[in-house]
Amino acid sequence: MPEPIKEVEILLVEDNPTDAELAIRALRKNNCSNKLVWAKDGAEALDFIFCTGAYAGRQITNPPKVILLDLQLPKVSGLEVLRRIKADDRTKMIPVVVLTSSKEERDIADSYQYGVNSYISKPVEFDAFHKVVSETGLYWLLVNHPPVTST
Repeated sequence: MPEPIKEVEILLVEDNPTDAELAIRALRKNNCSNKLVWAKDGAEALDFIFCTGAYAGRQITNPPKVILLDLQLPKVSGLEVLRRIKADDRTKMIPVVVLTSSKEERDIADSYQYGVNSYISKPVEFDAFHKVVSETGLYWLLVNHPPVTST
């Protein structure tokens, strides 16, 4: 059972270890990875967000500042994770950025229908991927001003 996590700035939901490592490196380079949790599938992401399963010791009143969410996930799809986050009053204000290889119009439309805050297609080229993740992390952690929530 993981130790209780007091403060999380980024929840990275990514099943591909290579993409996750690249994202973590990009965020680390900008000092955005100190308070990062990596969920490897949709079910783990939901457990983390809703403080169930292995994360039952967490407090739902301490959400991540941003969720970076892949769509193509095992166990529970990214779209279903997004739908559940945005359908729950306790979590709907958490910014969610879809970071996926999909450029399908249906995925983009569904993501916005469910309330995604941003949709980014992962660049294939390493430097471009690194830049996109770095800029995304910096924006959502340092530039964006989220609403104060009272859960």
